[in-house]
Amino acid sequence: MTQTLYFRLLLIALCSLSECFQRRYHYIDMTMKWTDAQRYCREHYTDLATVDNMNDMKQLMSQLNNNQNVWIGLYNKLKWSMGDPVNYTNWGTNSDKYGDGNCVFMRNGTWSYQKCDQKSTFICYNETIKGYVYETSNKMWRDAQSFCRQLHTDLVTVRNQNENDQIQKIINNSQISVWIGLFSDSWEWSDKSDSTFRYWMSGEPNGGSYPMCTEVPMDPQGQWNDAGCSQSKTFVCHEDNLVLINKNMSWSDALSYCRLNHVDLVSVDSEEIQRRVSGLVQKASTRAVWLGLRHSCSVGIWFWMNGEMVCYQNWAPGNKTAVDDCDREVKSGAVQSGGDQRWISLPQSKQLNFICIKYD
Repeated sequence: MTQTLYFRLLLIALCSLSECFQRRYHYIDMTMKWTDAQRYCREHYTDLATVDNMNDMKQLMSQLNNNQNVWIGLYNKLKWSMGDPVNYTNWGTNSDKYGDGNCVFMRNGTWSYQKCDQKSTFICYNETIKGYVYETSNKMWRDAQSFCRQLHTDLVTVRNQNENDQIQKIINNSQISVWIGLFSDSWEWSDKSDSTFRYWMSGEPNGGSYPMCTEVPMDPQGQWNDAGCSQSKTFVCHEDNLVLINKNMSWSDALSYCRLNHVDLVSVDSEEIQRRVSGLVQKASTRAVWLGLRHSCSVGIWFWMNGEMVCYQNWAPGNKTAVDDCDREVKSGAVQSGGDQRWISLPQSKQLNFICIKYD
């Protein structure tokens, strides 16, 4: 009883001390356009750098060793309302003078962006007639999109110069602005992380000819600025230290595999790490995936294999080992690969995929 109380008090004392860097940043001293930098990072590491918090930001800044601005993985993606890939654009030379919005209109054959709540005429595409329909009523972009979807197919997609010229002929007025189906989606990370961390300098992002990407200027704070993705800059890649092993093993064998080939089974001691684990386990071939989580019957607590106590909790209902379970097979912790990726307790003999840590 005294020993159990001691460990419970130790747990309370240690829960505020856990901290873990889950990414390793690599500065690449070559200049590339953003998409080329993205391809390079995906081939050699994990992806262009994602930043989750100020600790990540400080770690990233420590890797930079010259005075050039660098690309990171945050970008503002262009999309067509109909879902077509954006393979053609026709921005005007003064495309930034009309506003700082996320929706795109055409005027005299060239494109510019505008605030989506501005009203303009618009062009629909009708799949039945395989042609364009010019609507002369003035609507905001979202209302124009709804109108086209209800009465035609959607706001128009412009795939090449020939289609661009055809639409301008239908308008037949160089002074009229018309909505097309192109819009800039919200900012997202190249690796599809759901990180909401942003570190914009004052007044940013302030727009430009989309698509826009994010650069880290070489000033003491390193606050972010948006820049055209076609510019060439040096860049930062990140290497994630978690790897899903698509082999079915018992918990003990999985632990041995990770320690022999990498570092250890993963310890999920924060919500941030749980988010990354949740992304990985969706690719698993088993319904649950082993974690570095183990129950001690002698002191009645769960603990991580990296020595941390279980402070952050993500248990599925009814899945913390009860006292009665200690009379049966020892339990270890796994994360569900489907649903909301909660933790469950399972006998160690269960054959599951698992997640290793690649480096300390």
